[in-house]
Amino acid sequence: MTARPLVGWYVHHHGAGHRTRFSAVRPHLDADVVVFSSLGAPAALPDDTTWVELERDDAPTTGADGVVRHPADASPTVGGLLHWAPVAHPGHTARLGRIAAAVAGAAADGRPFDAMVVDVSVEVTVFARLLGVEVVVVSQPGDRTDEPHRLAYDAASRVIAPWPAGSHDSTALDRLALKVRWVGGISRQDGRGAEESGSSSVVPGSVLFVGGAGGSDHDDLAASLARAARATPGTTWSTLGLDRWVDDPRAEMAAAEVIVTWAGQNTVADLAALGARAVVVPQSRPFDEQLTTARALDRAGLAVVASSWPADDEWPALIERARGLRPDWSTWQVDGAAARAAAVVAEVAGRDAARPAGDPVAHPDALAGALS
Repeated sequence: MTARPLVGWYVHHHGAGHRTRFSAVRPHLDADVVVFSSLGAPAALPDDTTWVELERDDAPTTGADGVVRHPADASPTVGGLLHWAPVAHPGHTARLGRIAAAVAGAAADGRPFDAMVVDVSVEVTVFARLLGVEVVVVSQPGDRTDEPHRLAYDAASRVIAPWPAGSHDSTALDRLALKVRWVGGISRQDGRGAEESGSSSVVPGSVLFVGGAGGSDHDDLAASLARAARATPGTTWSTLGLDRWVDDPRAEMAAAEVIVTWAGQNTVADLAALGARAVVVPQSRPFDEQLTTARALDRAGLAVVASSWPADDEWPALIERARGLRPDWSTWQVDGAAARAAAVVAEVAGRDAARPAGDPVAHPDALAGALS
């Protein structure tokens, strides 16, 4: 009997989206999985999954001399070669040491890691490959043409792009399109969409703001939302992710007539899974990640997009426009996206990544993406 693959999975700690995406894909992956993250494990850890909590590498440290040192001042980019590798930071050293120990220990036990999924980190991508493990990189939208991203994509055996082929400007991926897999938007609501919720559950006049754990670049958001509610008579506003969190937002999102949200990947995929009408406001993020996604939504007519937080008197027209949307969210390809992502990991873990990535019979999706 062939042993189940052993797969590592690095989950970045900024926000909750990377962990949410792991939780969506994991049930579709037939493997034993070891997760490495500075985040704590989710409440319900899947079977055959081990969670290794890593030290943080972004906090100031105090040396024996009493001097406080900030990692941002410790040459973290190595002159532009990497994104974050601060010199002499104990957390950075310890986290890479934990990953190396796990990989080496598994190899010593006769069961080496078959693949490592990295969502997301240039440094972990290169480090895992140097340890002799094939890597599947989860890409992000935006301008990823800088040298560190180029290094990570070149080191990867496969790159998962969690959006539909052709929907985003992705110059960084175009040059290596034959090893990219555009799987569609990955949502925890995949398979639990609008049909299950039932259109009769929508509450007329309801507006739901959905925030995220990644923070906001908008000052005094609560006050701005209160003013927006007052500016739109006949609506009832509620919020998630501001001062109230739920484990599963599906019911409240499905009940909202209009959702107001940022342009994060997971939230957009959830909108698609639920067939929602939405006003999307991209936040300022590195590499224009959310702006790129918002532009894709605008071009496709899937949401009402505001380039920045609207003035109070702009909200009535925005909400009315959103109410009138009939978005064809099927174009975001959420249905089956998590399973497609898992299949990419299984492909690499099964050593199929050594096969020429340009084989159009083996990889029709890659060929279609390259030609789009």
